[in-house]
Amino acid sequence: MWAPRLRHLCLTFLLACVFASVFFLHIHQDLFHNGLGLSALCPDRNPMTSPVAIICLSDTPINPKASFSCPKHPASLSGTWTIYPNGRLGNQMGQYATLLALAQLNGRQAFIQPAMHATLAPVFRITLPVLAPEVNSRTPWRELELHDWMSEEYAQLKEPWLRLTGFPCSWTFFHHLREQIRSEFTLHDHLRREAQSLLSQFRLSRTGDRPSTFVGVHVRRGDYLQVMPYQWKGVVGDRAYLQQAMDWFRARHEAPIFVVTSNGMEWCRENIDTSRGDVIFAGDGQERTPGKDFALLTQCNHTIMTIGTFGFWAAYLAGGNTVYLANFTLPNSNFLNIFKPEAAFLPEWVGINADLTPLQMLAEH
Repeated sequence: MWAPRLRHLCLTFLLACVFASVFFLHIHQDLFHNGLGLSALCPDRNPMTSPVAIICLSDTPINPKASFSCPKHPASLSGTWTIYPNGRLGNQMGQYATLLALAQLNGRQAFIQPAMHATLAPVFRITLPVLAPEVNSRTPWRELELHDWMSEEYAQLKEPWLRLTGFPCSWTFFHHLREQIRSEFTLHDHLRREAQSLLSQFRLSRTGDRPSTFVGVHVRRGDYLQVMPYQWKGVVGDRAYLQQAMDWFRARHEAPIFVVTSNGMEWCRENIDTSRGDVIFAGDGQERTPGKDFALLTQCNHTIMTIGTFGFWAAYLAGGNTVYLANFTLPNSNFLNIFKPEAAFLPEWVGINADLTPLQMLAEH
């Protein structure tokens, strides 16, 4: 017979093994019952019952014979949020920043769509992971269209699988994370160096001196020439507005230079007064490749914007003083149902009222 002490040790060991087996079985059943096992993270394993987003680009090898390392669980398995990418650079920057802020606020993991990554990643050093197309297609999304200002209900969203839509670009969503947002929208080094190199070549034509202050000017035209007056009862920035905005900076800064970019550079050359020798038409106006113009604006000290998200983000990232076009629609414009000026422009920015006379003349005819 065994010695009493040895028998007790063996019984203790056996009991420990039994308890460990029961504990492991309980955990195993709980995880896989809720669809949070390895199959939810590795698409080359068994089909999952509840989709979990993974960091897999379209070219990631996932077949059984490929060299593939299954990614670890995200920090939180409480759900996955994404946003539908729509519009061009400025629109998608607003969507990205809003997704990041709302996901953090609600304790969810944010993922972006491949199309958004394709738009933003060539310009910025963004960090949000990309949602795999195969996961996106199998996720039971609930869609929520956002309006363009922060609302209380957006801080208490309960849906674990949420796809946001809309064109949010209001500082009220993300301004409390300003440094993080600025970090997300850090330019790639080659774009920053190219912009700074170009700025360093500019001289005041009257004196040949280096300017002491750079003011980026973004003039939004293009499709807005039709959309604003005929759809929204609004105007775009005109010659008089730009003159007032430039004079505002001239009165406050010694020897500034105005760096003009636009998707209507020909109009700018014909309508912006260059008699003082402090205006440079630097933009290339290429809407399909906006990175160079955007980089140039963000490397300036201050900003003049007209309307649009491209100008907003240039001003937001550049810092300094910003002058914007204010009250650019008639009071009865439907645009004011989806746009709140107090949520669009930072309180410290300076607004100059638009001239609405062209709209009144249009209404008369």
